[in-house]
Amino acid sequence: MPHTKDELPDALYGAAQVREIDARLIAAGTPGFELMQRAAHATWRALVRQWPTADEMTVLAGHGNNAGDGYLLAAMAHRAGWRVRVLAVGDAQRLQGDAALAHAEALAEGVSVLGWAGQNELRGVIVDALLGTGLTGDVREPYRTAIEAINASGLPVTAVDIPSGLSADTGHALGTAVCADLTVTFIALKVGLFTGDAADHVGELVFNDLQATAETCGDIPVNARRLHAANLPRPAPRRPGSHKGRFGHVLLIGGDHGFGGAILLSTESALRSGAGMVSLATRPEHVPAALTRIPEAMALGVSSANQLMGLLEKVSVLVVGPGLGQAGWGRALVSAAANAPLPQVWDADALNLLAEGFVSLPRDCVITPHPGEAARLLGISTAQVQADRPAAALALSKKYTAVVVLKGAGSLIAHPDGRLALCHQGHPAMATAGLGDVLAGLTGALLAQGMDGFDAACLAVWLHANAGMHQGKFGRGLAASDLIPAIRQLLEEHAPCLK
Repeated sequence: MPHTKDELPDALYGAAQVREIDARLIAAGTPGFELMQRAAHATWRALVRQWPTADEMTVLAGHGNNAGDGYLLAAMAHRAGWRVRVLAVGDAQRLQGDAALAHAEALAEGVSVLGWAGQNELRGVIVDALLGTGLTGDVREPYRTAIEAINASGLPVTAVDIPSGLSADTGHALGTAVCADLTVTFIALKVGLFTGDAADHVGELVFNDLQATAETCGDIPVNARRLHAANLPRPAPRRPGSHKGRFGHVLLIGGDHGFGGAILLSTESALRSGAGMVSLATRPEHVPAALTRIPEAMALGVSSANQLMGLLEKVSVLVVGPGLGQAGWGRALVSAAANAPLPQVWDADALNLLAEGFVSLPRDCVITPHPGEAARLLGISTAQVQADRPAAALALSKKYTAVVVLKGAGSLIAHPDGRLALCHQGHPAMATAGLGDVLAGLTGALLAQGMDGFDAACLAVWLHANAGMHQGKFGRGLAASDLIPAIRQLLEEHAPCLK
């Protein structure tokens, strides 16, 4: 059955798992050529819905099963009266099995099939049927030139199964990748459609399972779970007789000279996300601003870690790092936090000090690195993190025995036991400073309300991303503080105080 982006299934797989599901469908009695026909029909229906007035198509085909889908799609368009031609980028003589049958059907229907010469004119709706999910290394010629021509054409582009050049396992563009307006994917969802470079290449996503059932997938392991409103964890409802002592006491630590705004954003986020009590430990110079902006928070000016000790015995959750800095003041405070036996959220400079080896991470932590911080924590480059974001998130969770939120396009939440969740929502207007501070405070508030680290991180990331989508509709110029009222509203809609 077809799916729109709002109706996609939860389970995300890698390329090898999808090939296994495909093989099981065939073994259960569905011929491979019939699956190819179903894929072509699904693509045709989605394409016509997307561009109802179109009447011309150019298919760029490789020499695998992805090309077979393209040849069958060309035959369908030709039968519908469209002007159609296929540019064979791969050698058509290398087509085998079902793909060869599809090529023969297109020729029998009278479809024009030309060899790719590198300078062919592209017309109408472009169909990318070049490389599919089997690609592992960087795109090579002649495919690189074909992909560059597609991207330079300015024409509408449909990708069959996955944009050519995009890794199905990681979402990393392998040298170059097609920028599609519409991607129609089959059998099972691939992780690579939702993280890394995917946001710039997938466009509108339509899914068709080609009649693969839950029984078909059986015991095949799921690589990740996609977060959406129906599968999110929920904090418990609040009883009518509730009081502040039941919903935790969050202490936020940070805000060195020049960075006071970061800790204030985190503090306001924690307060507005439902923590029962909120305290703030920051530079004494920032206390007046804190009292003015957030009078509900208990602000403590600290010049040394010793001034924290009494407060650490009274709180239930720590958020450490926003605006902390890496000078002596921040080092002393993060060292004190590391020795506190409390659930904690570490962000920003707390993570940089952790990567430096200055301090060890306590138990029951959630860490929220962006790709650069993740690279420092793993001792690799940012490019290596981005080349395989799922692997980086899981490696961090195992290395630090912590729940990890790897921020960025297609944020990932990893648990040391191997669980991996993915949030693909967001908006380009969110590319602005301070959003990580808001996320850290939100996560701390959810921990304080009794959620475990993985559930709190999943819900926080989803709320944060969807608040960004809502506020991003107003365009660029989004401020981090704009998200806070939207998060509060989304949280109440998702988990009302009263049943």
